[in-house]
Amino acid sequence: MAADSDPKSVVIRYVEAVAAGDLPVIRDSFADDATWHYPGDLPPSGTWRGRDTIVDDFLGAAGALLRPETVVIRLAEVIAEGDRVVAEWTSDAVSVRGAEYHNRCIGVFTVRDGRIASVREYTDTRHAATVLFPDHQ
Repeated sequence: MAADSDPKSVVIRYVEAVAAGDLPVIRDSFADDATWHYPGDLPPSGTWRGRDTIVDDFLGAAGALLRPETVVIRLAEVIAEGDRVVAEWTSDAVSVRGAEYHNRCIGVFTVRDGRIASVREYTDTRHAATVLFPDHQ
């Protein structure tokens, strides 16, 4: 982890790594025992536990639904207080099925010892369902 490990910088570095597709920085951003909660009743919904599960299974599966060359992640705003960071970002891409994906997301991050310990994500799951999981009942 870089020397600048204040919570806000950790989250900014993580989102920028996602935008750049920098897998080593993405993986290094999480604590071994991190959790990520994704809302709704979609296939990725629920709480994901452990850095490798979050990076490989949750984020990896999400990435597999999109054409990599079309993915654009933009950090809109970051607010931090203590170990809590709230980040808003936009995700734009084309799905592997050819549908346009445009979503706004907010994550409530908790940072511990310079790494992300937990994330609660809030996003438009109806849009995600329509574009990314059209066969989901």
